[in-house]
Amino acid sequence: MNKIFIHDLRVEARIGVYDWEQHLPQTIRLDVEMAAPSDRAFHTGKIADALDYAKVVARLKAFAKDAPPPLLERFAERVAQLLLAEFDVPWVRVRVAKLGALAGVKEIGVEIERGRTV
Repeated sequence: MNKIFIHDLRVEARIGVYDWEQHLPQTIRLDVEMAAPSDRAFHTGKIADALDYAKVVARLKAFAKDAPPPLLERFAERVAQLLLAEFDVPWVRVRVAKLGALAGVKEIGVEIERGRTV
């Protein structure tokens, strides 16, 4: 399997179950690994055959800004489904972390793997 990854993407989101979390944007770190939609770019070397990383990053930023769900678990699930549906990747691993959400904890979060169903 050929993988594409985006690590340490920082996005601002209003996410969390507490009232104050819905009003103050927090920094969320995303790490994403995806199976390449095809292996054409590896053989042709043409950008037209590759996944556009800039479009993926822009879409993830827009998603985080627009309407994130209250739980990190749901946020991760929606990111995974977005990548599977909109970028035609067959498999994805999504890691979502809140940075400094709890005193004495550098990050807290969830990691999921999802694949496209046939």
